[in-house]
Amino acid sequence: MSITAREIADTLIASERERRGIAQFSEQHPDIPVDTAYAAQKAFVQSKLDAGEVFVGWKLGLTSRNKQQAMGLDAPLYGRVTSGMLSAYGDPVRLDRFIHPRVECEIAFLLARDVEPPATITSVLAATDVVFGAVDVLDSRYESFRFTLSDVVADNASAGAFYLGPIARRPDEMEDLRLLGAVVRVDGEVAMTAAGAAVMGHPAASVAWLANQLAAEGEQLRAGQIVFSGGVTAPVPVVAGRSVTFEFDGLGAIEVYGA
Repeated sequence: MSITAREIADTLIASERERRGIAQFSEQHPDIPVDTAYAAQKAFVQSKLDAGEVFVGWKLGLTSRNKQQAMGLDAPLYGRVTSGMLSAYGDPVRLDRFIHPRVECEIAFLLARDVEPPATITSVLAATDVVFGAVDVLDSRYESFRFTLSDVVADNASAGAFYLGPIARRPDEMEDLRLLGAVVRVDGEVAMTAAGAAVMGHPAASVAWLANQLAAEGEQLRAGQIVFSGGVTAPVPVVAGRSVTFEFDGLGAIEVYGA
């Protein structure tokens, strides 16, 4: 018997509320259509809006070729961002709020204008007010962070929380977002480095993909929305007493720690 989008959403809502990992739906229902998964995602996020949060934007996932190949995919996926997911700069990652949080660095776009399809890197940059260095706090509702495409789509692309860095710059103030470097330090030691090109060759390319995907589904990227363009580096688990610092060329640094 097939599972409905509503049943998936209700299970995810309870998992998040109770901070309890669940088995991936695909174990019992291996053929969940991606359309059903996105409908479940929408219902999952609607529960937050019904509780008083405000829709603020979007997040991209699986934007690197390595991650896509590991999942057997050829395109990214997206999730929705609400006001309750935005953490204040300098605040800790509240370990009593999440199941098993991980953090990764991203480049976030604040849109000044709607992005009209067909979108391109050039049109996304032209529509962007400013960019930020950002941190995506991932928190899969599934046990052991294991899932298929439909599982993670339904789970709102593992969205947990987000931080925006202390510096905002217009795209024309940045030399080339493809070359924007990021350094990740764990307890002060360099753990990994990457550049903006890790996201689909250019972080604005993932935003353009999202704009075109949403247009095909009757939605649109709107002025004032924030788009988190996808992980530049691999995620790092958050544990009590450990600090993780993300340093971005020209966009400052974000230090996060579990508490």
